[in-house]
Amino acid sequence: MPARFDVAAVGNALVDVIAPADDAFLATHRIAKGAMTLVDDASSAALYAAMAAGVETSGGSAANTVAGVASFGGQAAFLGKVADDLLGKVFRHDITAQGVHFDGPALKNGPGTGRCLVNVTEDGQRTMCTCLGAADRLTVDDIDPAVCKSAAILYLEGYLFDPPPARLAFAKAAQLGRDAGRKIAITLSDAFVVERHRAGLLAFIDSEIDIVFANEAEVTALFQTDDFDAAAASLGARTRMACVTRGEKGSVILSDGAVELIPAAKVDHVVDTTGAGDQYAAGVMFGLARGLSAAVSGRLGALAAAEVIQHYGPRPQTSLKALAQQGGLL
Repeated sequence: MPARFDVAAVGNALVDVIAPADDAFLATHRIAKGAMTLVDDASSAALYAAMAAGVETSGGSAANTVAGVASFGGQAAFLGKVADDLLGKVFRHDITAQGVHFDGPALKNGPGTGRCLVNVTEDGQRTMCTCLGAADRLTVDDIDPAVCKSAAILYLEGYLFDPPPARLAFAKAAQLGRDAGRKIAITLSDAFVVERHRAGLLAFIDSEIDIVFANEAEVTALFQTDDFDAAAASLGARTRMACVTRGEKGSVILSDGAVELIPAAKVDHVVDTTGAGDQYAAGVMFGLARGLSAAVSGRLGALAAAEVIQHYGPRPQTSLKALAQQGGLL
């Protein structure tokens, strides 16, 4: 059956609050720089009150990725949970306005829509404190079989390994996609997620996953080594394709015994690295869904990552399709 969507993603539906900060601010609030930390409502409210003025934008890792797929001109869908509140309406408006299919029911009589407080230091590094809220209430009932079965690639957000009900939804989506003969992809999301769920993630990769996205910290944490080449090779041996990003060093794609070294796209100035990995995944998966080679797909990923790190916010502000056409990639 032809795919209705290039990519369908399952992930946390969040609204990001992004503001500038310095290392002293992170130290004062005892926040691990560069990491994603789960916080409760009270801690989130206190940190929000202390943050500098910033911008609010719909986010969530997998949601950012499918927004990028849509910016390339692809067909994309998202499965996630928002509340019946103002932030939930903002999230729904933003993602559908970007051309992404999202029609799951909103949560009533529960926690509010999830939010992620992102403090960005001068080096462009983002440090995230996430209150999952309604996103934490994603269950198997929120997984639309028709969406999972009709996407060329089903993309799963590693953060969903944290809440048990969401992990069950995650597994159901993967099985639906697998049964329909679709490719299943996962992002490891964060080195701290890997540390918490190493055994479970490795077992899931071995049994269900075709494509893994990770950064350097995540892949070395997964295999408990400081040797990047060894860790990347180990990941490549366990899945059909491993895509590992290395910041300004570019990325590595290992597939069917071949290794593609993808250079980072040049940028004038790094403003905010929030969403860089999400947009890299968008470019790679859009390319693969459209039958492009790993090398070209990797270059699309690098292009998308370069666009997003030159402004605040985790989603493209310039048409990725237009940029790719200008670069001769589409």
